[in-house]
Amino acid sequence: MRTEEAVLAGVQPGLYIDGGWRDSGSGSTIVVEDPATTGTLREVADATVEDGLAALSAAAAAQADWAATPPRVRGELLRSAYELLIERADDFALLMTLEMGKPLDQARGEVAYGAEFFRWFAEEAVRISGRWSTAPDGRSRLLTMKQPVGPTLMVTPWNFPLAMGTRKIGPAVAAGCTMVVKPARQTPLTMLALAGLFEEVGLPRGVLNVVTTTRTEELVGTLMADPRLRKITFTGSTPVGQDLVRRSADQLLRTSMELGGNAPFLVFPDADLDAAVDGAMLAKMRNMGEACTAANRFLVHESVAGEFGNALAARMAAEVIGRGTEDGVTVGPLIDEAQRRKVGELVDDATARGARVLTGGSATGEVGWFYEPTVLTDVTEDAELLREEVFGPVAPITTFSTTEEAIARSNDTRYGLAAYVYTSDVGRTIDVCEALEFGMIGVNQGIVSNPAAPFGGVKHSGSGREGGVEGIEEYLEVKYVGLAR
Repeated sequence: MRTEEAVLAGVQPGLYIDGGWRDSGSGSTIVVEDPATTGTLREVADATVEDGLAALSAAAAAQADWAATPPRVRGELLRSAYELLIERADDFALLMTLEMGKPLDQARGEVAYGAEFFRWFAEEAVRISGRWSTAPDGRSRLLTMKQPVGPTLMVTPWNFPLAMGTRKIGPAVAAGCTMVVKPARQTPLTMLALAGLFEEVGLPRGVLNVVTTTRTEELVGTLMADPRLRKITFTGSTPVGQDLVRRSADQLLRTSMELGGNAPFLVFPDADLDAAVDGAMLAKMRNMGEACTAANRFLVHESVAGEFGNALAARMAAEVIGRGTEDGVTVGPLIDEAQRRKVGELVDDATARGARVLTGGSATGEVGWFYEPTVLTDVTEDAELLREEVFGPVAPITTFSTTEEAIARSNDTRYGLAAYVYTSDVGRTIDVCEALEFGMIGVNQGIVSNPAAPFGGVKHSGSGREGGVEGIEEYLEVKYVGLAR
């Protein structure tokens, strides 16, 4: 693996617009910090609204030619990007660890997961199809065809700097859409490195444009008001997503919204408790809990709650906290001070209402934004952390006595992204999965995300799907042609 200095130096700090790199129109920059040390990693260009419009102009100008590019060519470009990304997995993993904080092993896992979207959609590019049928009266033929939506604005979050981009870029490239990508200000380096990778594999100029900015609301609002933009896809908080959907109405933009979650983790009395604890560690501690799919509420049958809670607390207490680049570290810092403060406030609220701390419960470390892996039991139903995303390494445990109670309490949330169920009863599995109001359910497994499966939620967790055969449909319009005989 290359040194930190070498990896950071290899990232272009400018805006990637129309196939080239440029400074911000204002000359201003964004300081990218290491959340483990609070030190400066790099400075990158801070785009103005005019820079954003230049990126959209490049995407609009490239759209027609890119849409006309043969699907096989688009697919091969994605395949080349996949291969180069895998070849440079260590560099991308280190870059993510530095700017986001996750341990290197988890960052390597994200590279493998994120790259797979390129391989998956490389294969989907040549499978875009319509249909041919005879009209019921026999007088004409009905033809449907699918064509790219057009220039798309992609707003990605900080928690998965690579994968949240690849699962949007992959289907857009495959479908023939051009793009303007706006990564999170906390973690822009990975997306800039990815833009450089696409430049190397020969993606035509203007197809992919990347703008880093602190003027997010103004820049995004301006681009959404421009009639050349045809779609916006966003991953982030529900309040921001709601605002973007409202703004999309003026231009009637296509929208894909992957928003907040409040995932229940159900453990039934017949569950394999060792497997359930293993799954809980994956569902809760992946990315330090900073994931919309993270288990947020542990609903455990009253007959096994004590055993499960003690086993989970022992596992959480054994986690090693530190900078993600250090050997043996399993828990890195939270993204920033504000996030750590929010986690602390939610834990304090729960304990003030009667919750008992089995392990953890405090911020830790002299520098960096670290928080102890925490297990709470006897959590009352009025605790805020059962209603809102914790987005941190905190596992609150409550109990239930009947399957009907478990389902009702699981569904008692405005969110509906992911849920987890541990049981050995096939009949219960079917009944519970049919009753849960969530877009994704993991049964006896703590990770549900898979590039070959549709990722997305219901209710206030958003709309649209990313991944699977469904993912490319988000970037395609259906056109109907009636052919007279």
